[in-house]
Order: sequence, then structure tokens, then C-alpha cells
Amino acid sequence: MYIPAILAGLRVTLYHFFKKKVTVQYPEQTREHSQYFRGRHVLKRDEEGRENCTACGLCAVACPAEAITIVAEERKKGEENLYREEKYAAEYNINMLRCIFCGLCEEACPKDAIYLTTTISTSDYHRDQFIYTKDMLVEGIQDVDRIDISSRRKGVREGAM
Repeated sequence: MYIPAILAGLRVTLYHFFKKKVTVQYPEQTREHSQYFRGRHVLKRDEEGRENCTACGLCAVACPAEAITIVAEERKKGEENLYREEKYAAEYNINMLRCIFCGLCEEACPKDAIYLTTTISTSDYHRDQFIYTKDMLVEGIQDVDRIDISSRRKGVREGAM
């Protein structure tokens, strides 16, 4: 009476038992991602090393998860080499626990300041480590510290700049 159901279940089990495993041993091996993969955020600088972000807030408004918060300040005299415009983001925070990696912040930015890279976001045991501040997001001034987003710019923002 129950024998056919049990045999059918065993057949499914044996089928999956001899199938190729799909598990990836993460730190040692990495999975191949699509070229459109959206990973960790980065705040870009221009060719002169100045921050592109002008704290317009369009990325925060476009974010459906409300994960981005920005505090704007006026640029002071002598800071022309740090910021492009008169207004800049004094604080730029992204709550990565709320972020859904949709890329709408990237599309909304008129200054090409924020991009989602192909780098996978890190994991941690403490919730406070997932609030990414401006210091964690902005790329370095040196050419070696720059993050290549040419594939993202070509695919997403073709014709921008």
C-alpha cells in the first residue's frame, strides 16, 4: 500500500544523490556572476580627485528601501580641490541591511557619483557593521585605489558625462 510511494521517494533521493553538486566552497571558490551583477556601492571621484557627489539627494529619494541618508554642507574656502560643487555630502550613509541592490540610486544620480560594483558585500555578526559611512564608500584619490566601473558605465549609463 505505501510501498510504491516509498519507492518513488527513494528514486528521487537516489537521482539527486548521484547528481553533480552545485554547492560552492565560498572562500576558496567564487561563483561566476553576470556582468550586470550589482554588488557593493562606491562613491566615485573625478579625474582631479574631487568627489562627484553634490548631495542633491536624488539617490535617497529613488531608493525604495529608504536605505540612503545624506547630510549636506556648504563648501568652505580652500576646499575647492576636494569637492566639485558648492554643496557636498558631509555625511553619506547606506544601511546595507535595508538595501535591496536594485540600482535605482545609480540610475538617479545626475553626477555619476554612485555606482554598484561587482564586489560582493561582506558579512559580519554585528548589525552596526552594516551601516556604510562615507569613509567606507568613497574611493581613494590615488589611481591605484580607483575602482574600475567602465563596464557598469557602458551598460547602465551609456552616453552619460
